[in-house]
Amino acid sequence: MQLTGVPPRNGDTAAIRRVVVVGGGTTGWLTAALLARALGPAHEIQLVESAQIGTIGVGEATIPQILHINTFLGLDEGDLLRHIHGTYKLGVQLNNWGRLGDSYLHGFGDVGLPLGLLPFHHYWLRSRAGGDTHSLWDYSLNGVAARQDRFARVDKVPGSPLGGIRYAYQFDAARYVGYLHERIPAGRVRRIEGKVVAVNLRGADGFIESLTLDNGQVITGDFFFDCSGFRGVLIEGALETGYENWQHWLPCDRALAVGSVRTKPMRPYTQATARSAGWQWRIALQHRTGNGHVYCSRFISDDEATAQLLAGLESERLEEPRPLRFVSGMRRLSWNRNCLALGLAAGFMEPLESTTIHLVQSGVARFLGMFPDRHCDPVLVDAYNRQTRFEYEHVRDFLVLHYKATERDDTPFWRHCGAMDVPESLARRVALFRRTGLIFREADELFTEVAWLQLLIGQRIEPAQYHPLADDLEAAKLAGFLSDIRTLVERAVAGLPTHDDFVARVCAAPATAPDARSTMSPGVLAGSAS
Repeated sequence: MQLTGVPPRNGDTAAIRRVVVVGGGTTGWLTAALLARALGPAHEIQLVESAQIGTIGVGEATIPQILHINTFLGLDEGDLLRHIHGTYKLGVQLNNWGRLGDSYLHGFGDVGLPLGLLPFHHYWLRSRAGGDTHSLWDYSLNGVAARQDRFARVDKVPGSPLGGIRYAYQFDAARYVGYLHERIPAGRVRRIEGKVVAVNLRGADGFIESLTLDNGQVITGDFFFDCSGFRGVLIEGALETGYENWQHWLPCDRALAVGSVRTKPMRPYTQATARSAGWQWRIALQHRTGNGHVYCSRFISDDEATAQLLAGLESERLEEPRPLRFVSGMRRLSWNRNCLALGLAAGFMEPLESTTIHLVQSGVARFLGMFPDRHCDPVLVDAYNRQTRFEYEHVRDFLVLHYKATERDDTPFWRHCGAMDVPESLARRVALFRRTGLIFREADELFTEVAWLQLLIGQRIEPAQYHPLADDLEAAKLAGFLSDIRTLVERAVAGLPTHDDFVARVCAAPATAPDARSTMSPGVLAGSAS
């Protein structure tokens, strides 16, 4: 995470001393835990949450950046996963997106090896143009391991130039919140029970001065974090920041979630299977399986969506499906005056690629890197908002391509998605790849060239050519180069235990009855009342 402690400014009477986090859930407690670790004892941290307000929870799947949270907070991975009934995640298996029957993996980690100045995929494209039928994922350690339901923590393949396995987690969100709460040092975060009924603004500049709770208590602060979920109690309810709607690119607007009995093997990847008007997730945990259906209400009724979800379960359900409505998009400003919105209060995008916990994490890290005084310099605020918008828009583009890049015409929903316009930034990226096979990562955007490559190839976007310098390698050397990588990958995976065996040995949770409650999504619907 690259966070460092923020010392108080000596002699600065405008220094922030008291911060208030509004909302619990994963967003609120993760924010509080990170602040408690980063800020010195001169900073007081208060978290306001109400037991009367339900918590959607977070999706049970994450991306590898969550490992940085562990390091920063000093968490032991085995202990963490044991308590939160977690499993390991090698990537996302996407089914039926390009065509019915298609399946590919957006795997974490490398695919192949670069050679000279060129990325690996240009050599693979050249070989395929010559009739080679090996899949792109035959050169991926994560891809082959996922195919065989194998897993181990491998930093590097011994005796080879191949990097190791890159992974994330799948876990029970409610247990994760409890785990974070319990491991915050005593006295660092003061939890206050109550529901915010009024946000009191200063007349001079419109900054938040205090909050009034339903029990009459008044909470003052220098800076406020809005983790209140979709309601955006501070950022929208009080500051009227505005919301940018992205539903014309991300058309799904409803979700259902249901837990089912644990199945074996526990797959070391999240599954996202496209349905007639959306997609269904499946996530293997140690005590149950998480399932859900994200869909567009313009193209399917709630009853039909429920029937599709239940028909797609692999095991007996543990509860009645729980509904959620949402609007994809983002706040026009994530930081407004002395308030920073995180999680669903900041915006919502498809949970398809499990990005929301990362967006909370990066939002807090960005804020701490710019740590303001109580005046919240507008130049600083503007820099934060521009960087946040860059991050959100590039994640948005990655998600939009899942819907746009389809050859499906079997339902009105998929015909709509295939015909829709896309953001100009995405259109340029796709056009460049179609013409040249080139992929460029812009600045520090979240998704790497390899992530974009798997999405593009997995959804049947074919480049017209590969890089001409790939032709400089002799045919025999090209064949040997590719064969050697496949052999290294196959041997490395053959030596791995099954995912079930690794979990049982390293982080097996205590035997308990399965939880009936399933959190709302694999990509993280995070926040209190969110």
